[in-house]
Amino acid sequence: MTRFVGGSKRTLELSQDLPGGRDDTIAAAFELPMHPVSACLKTLILLLIPASTALAAPFVPASDAQVLERLPARATDPRARELLQLRNAWRRDPGNLDAAVQLARRYFEEVAAEGDPRYIGYAQAALQPWWDQPEPPPSVRVMRALVLQFDHRFAPALADLAGAVQVEPDNAEAWSWQAAIHMVQADYPAARRACDRLAPLAPALIGVACTAYVDASTGRAAQASTALRQALQRQPDADPAERLWSLTRLAEIDERRGDFAAAEASFRAALALGRNDVYLLAAYADFLLDRNRPAEVLTLLKDKGRADVLLLRLAIAAKAASDPAAANHARDLGARFDAARMRGDTSHRKEQSRFTLAVLGQPAAALDLARDNYAQQREPADARLLLEAALAARQPAAAEPVLKWLAESGIESLVLQALAAQLKNQR
Repeated sequence: MTRFVGGSKRTLELSQDLPGGRDDTIAAAFELPMHPVSACLKTLILLLIPASTALAAPFVPASDAQVLERLPARATDPRARELLQLRNAWRRDPGNLDAAVQLARRYFEEVAAEGDPRYIGYAQAALQPWWDQPEPPPSVRVMRALVLQFDHRFAPALADLAGAVQVEPDNAEAWSWQAAIHMVQADYPAARRACDRLAPLAPALIGVACTAYVDASTGRAAQASTALRQALQRQPDADPAERLWSLTRLAEIDERRGDFAAAEASFRAALALGRNDVYLLAAYADFLLDRNRPAEVLTLLKDKGRADVLLLRLAIAAKAASDPAAANHARDLGARFDAARMRGDTSHRKEQSRFTLAVLGQPAAALDLARDNYAQQREPADARLLLEAALAARQPAAAEPVLKWLAESGIESLVLQALAAQLKNQR
């Protein structure tokens, strides 16, 4: 979760080892937005996560030609080559709508894969000619919505998605993102309506997964698990990205229900697909932490601390395992949060609250952060964080919004129910 502060341009330099042993360097300068980009959320087509990296400190380049960082990418890497081709096509004609949207989408996918939020800034840069238009083409409105929701600007993101489907009622991506945002806000009727519109437009697996996503949060977890598992069995050759999303969602549903063996099997099946996905890694790391298996988390996330959400899990696991790296992880993550606070960036609240509670052991401060976070997004993980912080701070009244949500939604979660019971005993 990071802000791009100061200066109108940043230069990213990409080094490629090209055939023949020659190392060529390609520099690309991007006009970056002056407003923050922050946490991301999960989508039904592309599994994206709240995964990002805070910069150590604000920095203003001396000139547009100044290189801030060199990112190694070999010419034999298909992802790097594809990104380079898309960027070159866009640079030749920044006003070309298709080229700009394709590049923005590719940057957005990199955030999910690598957890590096700078790509969100690059995505917005690609859309700059249309960014301030009230009614740009639908493809731009969808991509702009993706960038906005990454900043937790859910209302304008939903407005863009609604505008897109007004022009293109069969835009499956716009419907899927509406469902995802409504789920983050715990607006389950709206999410179900979006899933209903998505189902006839999307691959069968995604249609089932969307509905299961809602059912699992509204008292029908067993039915959701069965439906999603059967859909996966019926479509073994579904697109790997679709299978990854569905398997991860199935694992989370089964974990909440207490079927830990089934949950782990789904997590491992998703990992076996071999796709980079920060959300999957974070979700499985949390599963392992809850099973008191921190050493496995350290192995799973080795050298993956670039993303804040993964560094957070590393810090928690290292502390639990008494690993020598625990202090370094805690220091690095604390520095990222401090830098964000200096920039006025409050989008770290969820991760910072968990860090403050689990690593620093400061329940009162963690509770303040968790309460602010829950006011903005209300998924099960946000609810759990507020319950745990309220319990640790011995302030059960602070968790009343979550207790109300538990009663109204009908969500089935052994962990949440156990925490709620403990809070009631504190009164």
